[in-house]
Formats: sequence, C-alpha cells, structure tokens
Amino acid sequence: MKTPQFLVFLFVVLSVYSLVNIYIFTRAMQAIPCASSWRPWFIALFWFVVSAFVLARILERYYPCDFTEFVTWIGSFWLGFMLYFFLAVIVIDLARLINHFFHLFPSVFYTDYQKTKLITLVIVTGLVTITVIAGFINARNPRIKVLNLDISKSLPGRHSLKIVMASDIHLGTLIAKRRAEYLVSKINSLKPDIILLAGDVVDEDIHPVIRRNIGETLSELKAPFGTFAITGNHEYIGGVKEAVKYLKEHGITMLQDTVELIENKFYLVGREDRDKPRFTGQPRKSLEALMQGVDLSKPVILLDHQPFNLTRAAKVGADLQLSGHTHHGQLWPFNWITDAIYELSWGYKKIGQTHFYVSSGFGTWGPPLRLGNIPEIVEINLRFR
Repeated sequence: MKTPQFLVFLFVVLSVYSLVNIYIFTRAMQAIPCASSWRPWFIALFWFVVSAFVLARILERYYPCDFTEFVTWIGSFWLGFMLYFFLAVIVIDLARLINHFFHLFPSVFYTDYQKTKLITLVIVTGLVTITVIAGFINARNPRIKVLNLDISKSLPGRHSLKIVMASDIHLGTLIAKRRAEYLVSKINSLKPDIILLAGDVVDEDIHPVIRRNIGETLSELKAPFGTFAITGNHEYIGGVKEAVKYLKEHGITMLQDTVELIENKFYLVGREDRDKPRFTGQPRKSLEALMQGVDLSKPVILLDHQPFNLTRAAKVGADLQLSGHTHHGQLWPFNWITDAIYELSWGYKKIGQTHFYVSSGFGTWGPPLRLGNIPEIVEINLRFR
C-alpha cells in the first residue's frame, strides 16, 4: 500500500477507534458516582485496554516476547467488548431519546437515578461479557462442513476426489502452535486426497509464526496429491515474499497466478489475491489469461481468495471455485454487511455448471471471537461421471 494512502487509512481507523471508545467511556463515567473509590481504577484500566491493541501492533514488530503476546490478547479481546458495549450504549441512548418524548420509563427509574445508571452499567457489562465468552467458545470449536458435488467430467482412474479445504487460518500470535496442531490433526483425520488452503494462511506478520516454528506443524499435513495454497490479502499486508517463502519451505505448494496439472488428471488454478495491485503496484493475471491452454475436458478447480465476480469463473469453464476472506462478518451484525457486499458471503452456490463454495474460515482476525457464523474445515467429495 502506498504510504500516503496508508497514512490516510491509519488516520481514519484510529479516529473512529478513538471516538467510539470516548463515547463508551463518557457513558460509563456518568454511571459511576463521582465519590466512588473505583473511579480512578476504572479510568486507568479502561484506557490501558483501549491502548493495548495499538500498543501490541507496535510491540509485535519491534519487541516480540511473552509480554507482547499478553498485551495482544488483551487488545484483541477489547475489540469484541468495544463492539458490543458500543451497540449497547446506542440502544440505551435511543431508548432514552424515545422516553424523552413519550415518557415510557416507570417513575421508579428516577427515584435514585444515579443508582439506576450504575445498575444499568453492571447489567450491560455482564451481558457483554457473556456475549464475548460465547463468541470465544464458538471461535475455538470449528465444525467439519461436508459437501457432495457432482461434476460431469471423468477423472482417469478414479470416480471421486476428496478435497479438504481451509481458509483464513490467520496463523500468528492468537492462532499459534496449538491451534495449528488442532487444524492439522483434523485435516489429516479426514484422509483427504488433496489439501487446499484458500488464502490468509498467515495473519499479516510472519515473524510470530517463525518464532513458534508453526511451519513444522504445517509440514505434517498429509495428502497423496499434496497441499496447495494461494495468497490472501493478509499475506500481502504482512509481506508476501517472506510468507510465501516460509510456506514453501514447509511443504506447501503456492499457486500465484499459476496452473498445476495434477498427475495429468485435473487442474488446479490458483489466483493471486485481488489486493496484489494495491500493495505491489503490479496487476494480477486475468482469469481468462490464466485459463489459456487449460484442457476443459479435464476437471478444473479454481482457488480465488476473495469471492468477487463469480460469473467469470463460470464463463471460463471452472468446475469448482473455492474462496474465503469474508469470515461471514466474523462478528454479528457485520454479517449483514458482508451479505450486502458479496454475492455469496458464506456457503454454496451453483452458477451454470460451476460449483462455488465460500468458507467462513478457520481462524479469526482481530478479536478471537465469532458470532453469527461457525468456523469450519470443509470436506468436499467430488463425484465424477
């Protein structure tokens, strides 16, 4: 990303982040009595957790250690708390506004108004905490999604092909060694013929992955036809050359605007991420250019991280496209936004003779929470005829 664009983006993000937290802080302070001995402690704790995420981003790059990891976890959880505190405060303020005109609240609310505000703060904090805990538990328990799809082509010597696909793993500080071991164990237990990783294998900075030697775990992925991956936007955010080099060194074949004919049986077509031009100034190949020379009598599996322009894959003759990126919003109500942006935010669709599946992903970005969707590993059984 060019420096001026990045600075504008950073300014906007930090401004929104600051304003939201000031709004939450102001409403919380109104609920805590001025004479309360908890007031100074609340102020100190609040601004520590607010600054933790920004501080962690700096420390991860220049001072990676256990303390940095601790700050990263605090800051990441706060993003989830912040969202739901913000929504709660908006609902409360809207209720107050409606009450101002229609006087719906019972008079008991005003008998001791300061006490009412404090009780409201406690209740909201409890509900938000329960929401965050539920989201964390959900995020730590991915499910196996099974798809059985028919392709009207033959596969020499085989009647079927089992693909296991995972997207948006986001390996790094939060999705670390133990989560990678869990992922590898689950994938291997499904006994896939081929393993496909549909982008965002790495969560931006590759250095936490290297420091924890997570590549050693990835190298244990086992499939007769191998393990293949494409780049996602997060590989580009963190430095695509280092990420690709590291993944290759640990047994993963990277498809970067390239086509692989697997044992003269079927094609894998892997696209560079859609954000490549933004970060490198270099265009990615068009889908039409990639498909030149592909024998369409053989099955064609396309990997494209971001699920835009699905009809193009159908027009060029792909039989199956696998994507990720959306997380289906990751946190409710952001799934409403991804539903509006993408033709397919999560799940299966067929256009013409082309099957599409967009995964909600395995890992998380930012808050280690998922609400409104289920993390997953996808087992796809292709049947040929």
